[in-house]
Amino acid sequence: MKTTPTTLTAALAFILGLTAWVTGPSALRAADEPKGKPEAKKEKPTFDDAAKVFITEIRKLIATDRDAAIKAYIDGARKLAKDYPDEVGPQAMLLEAASIVEEPKVQKEILAGLVQLKNKKFAPIVQRAEGLLKKTEALGKPVNLKFKAVDGREVDLSKLKGKVVLIDFWATWCGPCVAELPNVMKTYEALHSKGFEIVGISLDDDEEKLTSFVKEKKMPWVQYFDGKGWEGKLAKEYAITSIPAMWLVDKKGNLVDMNARAGLDKKVEKYLAAE
Repeated sequence: MKTTPTTLTAALAFILGLTAWVTGPSALRAADEPKGKPEAKKEKPTFDDAAKVFITEIRKLIATDRDAAIKAYIDGARKLAKDYPDEVGPQAMLLEAASIVEEPKVQKEILAGLVQLKNKKFAPIVQRAEGLLKKTEALGKPVNLKFKAVDGREVDLSKLKGKVVLIDFWATWCGPCVAELPNVMKTYEALHSKGFEIVGISLDDDEEKLTSFVKEKKMPWVQYFDGKGWEGKLAKEYAITSIPAMWLVDKKGNLVDMNARAGLDKKVEKYLAAE
């Protein structure tokens, strides 16, 4: 399954940086310089060279202080973007930083900067940042979701007020999604009569496989399908980078939980009982 790196280690292994270069690369190079001779003028290292040193330093920091590692990663990403303004790598690093930082204010600051990038080569990063920014700002607000399901049913989330709705981003090829299905089905069967609905957002690229699976598993809820997988309209619009991704919408139509997978039945019961 294709996913964007989401763990701190994977993110840092992906990118690159410059902490060691910024804090003193001369110490690393001293052994290679002739002794007793004037120090040669140092050239700015390439982006890739700076990155290799940074990865090593941050990996050490992760083992001892995760919070400090995240801060160093963000600071390094910002410095790198400043020093290598025409490189895609630093902007990708900032995007990755936004996905791992836990402070909403810092996350929004990073994303707000990325969406302002004008260079066309950064367009995929800008698009992803726009989706992430929209997602971070979505909690507590209505979700604008309107489409024709794969079976022809019309779906308009605004017309489901008064019900608790699970928006389930999934795919038939996703092992964890399929493994989670019995729990989702059990919750649906127990609480549907009390006002619980499900809207599936499929990241499949084969319509026949999707419809056959839905029929075989007797899944009664609607399914969005555009056949584009990770590049699908809703997957990109809501910056979905891993599945299953389960969102809960309360009876007022507001998004209240972006991690509904854990304890789904209890969460649904809670929002069904709310006024």
